[in-house]
Amino acid sequence: MRMNTAAAKGLLTIALCALGGAAQAHVGHEGGHAATFVSGLAHPVSGLDHLLAMVAVGLWSAVALPRRRWQAPAVFVVVMALGALLAHLGAALPLGGALEVMIAASVVLLGALLVSGAALPAGLGLGLVAASALLHGTAHGLEMAAGAPFLAYGAGFVLSTAALHFGGMGLGVLLQRVRAVLPRAAGALIGGAGLALLLARI
Repeated sequence: MRMNTAAAKGLLTIALCALGGAAQAHVGHEGGHAATFVSGLAHPVSGLDHLLAMVAVGLWSAVALPRRRWQAPAVFVVVMALGALLAHLGAALPLGGALEVMIAASVVLLGALLVSGAALPAGLGLGLVAASALLHGTAHGLEMAAGAPFLAYGAGFVLSTAALHFGGMGLGVLLQRVRAVLPRAAGALIGGAGLALLLARI
């Protein structure tokens, strides 16, 4: 069936990302990157950790919140933008070098959340999504050049993040229609990629 083929391609894409997880390092947080709309668009897809986390949020929202699919992506985007702004203003979470490790750990947790499906209370799931968003937003904010204007860069990464959430939701709906277990399989692959990243950063 055509739908089965599309679902298989989606899972294959995630699997390839998982296989490459240990090899792809994320850009360092040195606060020297140009803050333009285009660089903001590019940043969420420039690192495997960001990309997988945002797709996972969309997948989970499709599985666990079928009547409120917008809720988890909305929480992620709002908290991420706030975290980025605070980091850019010099009020970042005092994590230092642990930030990259915690971002990788967030990918593992989001993968586990997806594997759990709707088993966990929605409030707990949204709390994990918000915590992950704060970490990823902090990374976005720290990678801006000091004193650079926030608005264009922020609009770019917000738009890119929303697109990744939307793609994850679409994939989640498609995978569920093919077979209910497939979103959980995708979560296992995402969690595995996150674990590879985590081990590479410890």
